[in-house]
Amino acid sequence: MLSQQDLIEIISKGENPYIEFKEEKIRPNDLAGEIVSFANMEGGTIIIGVSDDGIIKGVFAEDIEEKIMNICRNNCIPNIIPIYKEININGLKVVVLTIPKGINKPYYTVDNKYYIRVGTTKRIASREELMRLFQASGAVHFDISSVEGTTKKDINMDLIRDYFLKYNMFDLYEETEEAVDRILVNADILKEGINTKECTVGGLLIFGKKVEDKLPQSGISFAHFKGNDITEELIDKKQIVGNLPDIVEQSLVIIKNNIKTPSTIVGALREEKETYPSVVLREALVNAVVHRNYSIIGSKIRILMFSDRIEFHSPGKLPNTVTIDKMKIGVSYSRNPFLVKYMENLRYIDQLGRGIPMIIKNMKDLGAREPELREIGEEFVLTIYESD
Repeated sequence: MLSQQDLIEIISKGENPYIEFKEEKIRPNDLAGEIVSFANMEGGTIIIGVSDDGIIKGVFAEDIEEKIMNICRNNCIPNIIPIYKEININGLKVVVLTIPKGINKPYYTVDNKYYIRVGTTKRIASREELMRLFQASGAVHFDISSVEGTTKKDINMDLIRDYFLKYNMFDLYEETEEAVDRILVNADILKEGINTKECTVGGLLIFGKKVEDKLPQSGISFAHFKGNDITEELIDKKQIVGNLPDIVEQSLVIIKNNIKTPSTIVGALREEKETYPSVVLREALVNAVVHRNYSIIGSKIRILMFSDRIEFHSPGKLPNTVTIDKMKIGVSYSRNPFLVKYMENLRYIDQLGRGIPMIIKNMKDLGAREPELREIGEEFVLTIYESD
């Protein structure tokens, strides 16, 4: 419960990415923009009756709550339901409006402006930021968008032929070129462009040649540190590129080669102890490559290996309705349905939603500390601790 003293302390510290001051006479659309900007990000608090420099000026309108709720209902689309509270400070009424993190992103104002919160201000979302908001809502899937400047020559037709032979029981090479193009478009591997057919993001990621040339954000950066901190001596460093099946297999080999495997002598035999089970590592890798946000251009998946743990850093926050607690009990989400479908058919995914519970159970059964799931900035991080 926010007290008067708590509010005075908050105001004294000034505005920040989660706190905004507004005076009573703010225009409805301006207030709607502030509300929308918080809902599109991580949520925040608007304190009404306080100037930008932290001077408490108060709110005097008797119907202020009704006015604000009308703005939330009529000027914000979809409508937003904030937590409204009035607090008296030295005889002046101050309104505290708490905006939750939105579950129906993207939100916009009645004049069709999509705002996000950046630092202590709101601004209109860029094209890339807007794409991420639509992805979070499930309305747009980046993995079936086209990659500009690509053609059918950028995908490995032998891999695609093998895929269709195995799962669709026909030979792509027996089809006419026109029929092949139609099949690839229907399979979302190619997409109709303005002048030609272009590869989709998913088509390149699963079947592409030199994927990293067209999608530099693809691939994995691996680093192994001697101790338990990123400042420790670097033992090994690798850049892992290729299509997703190759990346998973290469990464698994690299991680295993960097794991010290303890052993004990039982009778005349040496028995090695598996500190990180292969099934856990494989699942963590598949989760990272399938569920990361590929619209974030400047970031790769990062695997950081320490003496006591392995961290899998995957670019992109969790989608709208997904929480870490839900993931732990097997609630699934599909940011990239194309990738999920094809990796499932290629037997890299057993059943959507089972991965995280399986990782947690396997590591706990080995006596290891429970794996951690966290959102840090624009990354989702899975940490697996070494078993004793």
